Amino acid sequence: MLSHRRFAAASLLSLATSVVLAEGTDPLEEILVTARSIEDTLPVELARYGHDVEYISADRIRAAGYVDASTALQFEVPGLFVSPGSGPFDYVDVSLQGSRPGDVLWLIDGVRISNRIFNETSPDTLPANMIDRVEVLKGGESLFYGTQGVAGAINIVTRGFSNEPGGSLAVNYDSNDGYQIGGYGRGALGRHKFVLYSSKNEGDGYRQYDRFEPSATDRERGYDVTNVGVKYGLDFTDSLRLDLLYHHTDARLDNNQPVGTKRSYNDRDEDIVSAKLAYDASEHVQLVVKAYLHDWDTTYANIKNDSLTGEEVVVYAPGTYWGFHDYGGSALVKVRPGGLLDYHVGYDYQNYKARDDVFPIAGETETVHAVFGEMRTAENAFDNLSIAAGARYNRGSGGKNATVWNVSGRYKFSGALYVEGVVATAFLLPSAEQLYYIGEDDYAGNPDLEPEESKNLNLSIGGNIALPEGPLAWQLTGFARDVDSLIDIGDPTEAFPNGRYENLPGVTEVRGVEASVAVPLSASFKTSFSYTFSESHPEGSDQQISRVPESYAKGALQFTPARLPLDASATVNWVGDVYQPLRTLGRRNYGNYVTLNLAARYFVGGTRRHQVGVNVQNVFDEEYATRLVEARLDDGSGAFLARRLGVPRTYGLTYTYEF
Repeated sequence: MLSHRRFAAASLLSLATSVVLAEGTDPLEEILVTARSIEDTLPVELARYGHDVEYISADRIRAAGYVDASTALQFEVPGLFVSPGSGPFDYVDVSLQGSRPGDVLWLIDGVRISNRIFNETSPDTLPANMIDRVEVLKGGESLFYGTQGVAGAINIVTRGFSNEPGGSLAVNYDSNDGYQIGGYGRGALGRHKFVLYSSKNEGDGYRQYDRFEPSATDRERGYDVTNVGVKYGLDFTDSLRLDLLYHHTDARLDNNQPVGTKRSYNDRDEDIVSAKLAYDASEHVQLVVKAYLHDWDTTYANIKNDSLTGEEVVVYAPGTYWGFHDYGGSALVKVRPGGLLDYHVGYDYQNYKARDDVFPIAGETETVHAVFGEMRTAENAFDNLSIAAGARYNRGSGGKNATVWNVSGRYKFSGALYVEGVVATAFLLPSAEQLYYIGEDDYAGNPDLEPEESKNLNLSIGGNIALPEGPLAWQLTGFARDVDSLIDIGDPTEAFPNGRYENLPGVTEVRGVEASVAVPLSASFKTSFSYTFSESHPEGSDQQISRVPESYAKGALQFTPARLPLDASATVNWVGDVYQPLRTLGRRNYGNYVTLNLAARYFVGGTRRHQVGVNVQNVFDEEYATRLVEARLDDGSGAFLARRLGVPRTYGLTYTYEF
């Protein structure tokens, strides 16, 4: 958490620092200098107008020894709860300021990668070495980002272009028989710019559940993930630039259960392609046009052991398909006429088709057209005040239309105190499962569903307190969210005896607070702490939403001595009560745990090109659950509770060479 930088204020209060900052490089300045389009700088600009934005640098990810994006998010971002199912490269439960998992939008370089077959299915194959930075936007963000930006958005920014040649190679090994080999390189030839990154991550994993029946013979969740990315940039002129991205993933990810599993896995074949053309028509007008394709193909296999005979039973043969095909385009224009106001105007198009032969979902196509616009006070229009307001109209196939708006602002009383806030509405389109599920003797999908809609409020006060060692940065945020037209399974009817998805009456309310502080203890030591509390209740209920913690906290201590060739850090993550309802075993609490990670690096030689890193995850070997499973005993006599386990104590060793 010490390396991320909060852009919640125009002065960009540093709630964390890193080696990058210690060397005198401001991440904001780096983003503004290296950005090649107004899309790249959008999160930074939103922060200037009151949006709460967190930042994690590549150096912090490397210093802590994280191997994938989810683990970095779990420990580094205040207000964000992330619970990886069974260690790295697994689906995660994510909650941003009390949200449901499906209320958070995931992106890579601004391209939507959220899996809309099931809105709660998160990306699970994002390696650390591809990341240049991570941007987390909190609050309703549907104005620019569209569906699923109900509670915020997570944007993974891949390795950027550079006019100077450079890169790194890294090898990592951990005590769960996991290893990583990865690297990247970049450079330029005249007007042509290139980036290449690649990684291979493979691991046997660890014991996935605290209890297994004898029929389950595969008990460790392994992963084998290969990622390759290529980026090409062409500067036609100083004002006209083309950027191309191709990202490919091959993966095999185990998917075990506490009963019966002999072999169960997903084979992933994923491609992300984008083309972006940016044009600075003048100092007053900038535009960017983008096209993208996201092809996510997975085949599933589930082969069980018969609980009585031990014979092999093929439930789903290898090659059983589930996946989606998502393509579209967008255009964004920024106009600065030179008066008191600036303007953004945009258009967004998405074509989405999903099919699932495992959880039967018909292969239907959805299209969405959207227009949006925002007006803002110009950057220097007022000394201490920045205000923005905008609206978006979404027109979806089948009448799935939504109109949302956003008003934000920031007022700086002085260099030491500010207030900021966002009032917004947002929307969430129905998932393919909710629309088109066709299972037998089960609930049904409903193609006539309307989008969920929400009203959001984020209000913060924060500032700096001058200390001899540097400024103490603090922020206190209150947040509220009301979700209506909630999509859930309705009551049984004659036509649908097991119920079907409906837009249910009532409102789900989220209320909470988030507090964070960063304190420089000396020239070498810095610490930070954050605490989040939320009450997320359906109307008429006093129970917390399933798998969303009521409270959680994160803390970090970082040692970065300027005169020594090393750095070190400790990060701690506390999670309070987390509940999950089970079919016959009732509602159970699986929260209340603390995990501590330690990491250190030693730089060999004056140029610091060679780095040796060590890290320990879950230092005290806390056995904690990330989710609960109700399973049947082998003899059929009843049900039992199995706890899906988080990462045990794990030792890691990394060697990195930078060039």
